[in-house]
Amino acid sequence: MNVCVFCGSGKGSNIIYSQVARELGSLLAKSSMRLVYGGGNIGLMGIVADAVMESGGLVTGVIPAFLMAKEVGHRGITDLEVVESMHQRKQRMADLADAFVALPGGWGTLEELSEILTWKQLGLITQPVVLLNTNYFFNPLLDQMRLMVKEGFLQAGYFSLLKVEESPEKIVSILTARKA
Repeated sequence: MNVCVFCGSGKGSNIIYSQVARELGSLLAKSSMRLVYGGGNIGLMGIVADAVMESGGLVTGVIPAFLMAKEVGHRGITDLEVVESMHQRKQRMADLADAFVALPGGWGTLEELSEILTWKQLGLITQPVVLLNTNYFFNPLLDQMRLMVKEGFLQAGYFSLLKVEESPEKIVSILTARKA
């Protein structure tokens, strides 16, 4: 199973984000799941990729050429694919993914999550999408989504396309059950 992880190029201000990223990476590897991610060697992206590699797992990174030129591409992973644009990056990651998991992050993570949820709503993908709600990071976003439902901009059924969990163990358990 290929698990696409969206997460920050920063580490955040609380050590718990790095700890959970490392834990998720380790669990993915131990469950024979390949990490697919944005190809960076920094922030939570680098931490989750390093943890997968350190635990004997496989990692495919997909990075646009302009970021590779800034030397943020992770050269210590199984496969690093260089593409031309951010759009190609997202499409390639989606093409490879059997599931999507979002960890805390900034604009890029939010944008990736929003696009993949839109694709799921439109029936362009069928893979599960799961938020790892570490330290309740995504609670304000979830509240905004509930408001979108309440105000008639998002159907309740589309909101339910998103699963929310608070531990890496629970996410890997869900994905393992789906793999079986």
